[in-house]
Amino acid sequence: MTHCPRWMSAIALTVSLASHAMAQEALIRENLAKRLPDLPPIDEVSRSPIAGLYEVRIGTEIIYTDERAEHVVQGTITETRGRSNLTQARIEKLTAIDFGALPLKDAIAWKQGTGARKLVVFADPNCGYCKKFETEMQQVKDVTVYTFLIPILGGDSPEKARDIWCAKDSSAVWRDWMIKGQRPAQTVGSCDATALQRNLAMSKKYRVTGTPSLVFETGKRVPGALPPERVESELAAGRSAS
Repeated sequence: MTHCPRWMSAIALTVSLASHAMAQEALIRENLAKRLPDLPPIDEVSRSPIAGLYEVRIGTEIIYTDERAEHVVQGTITETRGRSNLTQARIEKLTAIDFGALPLKDAIAWKQGTGARKLVVFADPNCGYCKKFETEMQQVKDVTVYTFLIPILGGDSPEKARDIWCAKDSSAVWRDWMIKGQRPAQTVGSCDATALQRNLAMSKKYRVTGTPSLVFETGKRVPGALPPERVESELAAGRSAS
């Protein structure tokens, strides 16, 4: 009587499990597409921390379903021992941006104090929340803020963005407009404003759909404005992690 070596049995088991996982994913994709035709294309299907529940990722959005896609669950998974929000942690990982890879030459920069801590902001010149955030940021010390102008709100946002970017001191003109309401002077003559197009392309790449959107040195991304104390705590976390 012959026996298969252990390593062959292990390989066979691994292949069997992989095949089952692929079949499971295919079934979930098929059933969701058939039963929820308005559902956007699915990027990934994976097991969740809960037995029998699968994570379905659509871009940076997450929903959950059972192994046959009979039901869909929208909400968060909370780990009870540590009371940690596993869904939020997963979304933060999915939306994280490599801070070091951002083309800061295409951003407007200003600093306070030493400027040692760094923050990136995607902003539209006509965004009211951006103006409020810019004003409140005056309370945060020792920070350099890099603003990527993305004129996405329509109206005269593209013209304002161009006038600000093309100004001799774009940082001062940006802050004068956002904080003091002093309209930027109209651009006269030629100006290379292709950075604005690159910014828009980058915002699409990272699926930035609203302003302001913040990116901290840790790579953590936050959609929307944060109060100064929250910005301070995130900046401090970035320093301690480095």
